[in-house]
Amino acid sequence: MFRGLVKLVLVIVIVVAAAAFFLGWYSGGRGHAPVQAPAVGTSGHVDASRAREVGAKVGQTTADAANRAGELLSDGSLTAKIKTKMTLDDLVQARSIDVTTTNHVVTLKGSVRSQAEHERAVQLARETAGVTRVVDNLTVSR
Repeated sequence: MFRGLVKLVLVIVIVVAAAAFFLGWYSGGRGHAPVQAPAVGTSGHVDASRAREVGAKVGQTTADAANRAGELLSDGSLTAKIKTKMTLDDLVQARSIDVTTTNHVVTLKGSVRSQAEHERAVQLARETAGVTRVVDNLTVSR
């Protein structure tokens, strides 16, 4: 989960830096007003359709990165919700169960003390809003 959060922060920093650069907020020195690039004349024809294509590609890449960041946050919040439910439940020993979430699919791994604890852990994961499927890799130790 920590690596996912680091990736999310990195994506956000890159997107903000790119947006600042393309919007002209980059300043050449600290504490100075933004530097305005000198006007550059062009000779010949500017291909507007090519510029639109490049702009659309950059926009799509940014949207994809934002969606991925949202999915990472969503998966992490699902994992946290399930672990919290297990911690607050009297029957489930949460520290012995590893919960991971990928694309809203929750995987439970570890060892539980009884069949009742096993069923309760799976039930808690299944009833969490946003979970599409639960992969049960729990074992009952006797």
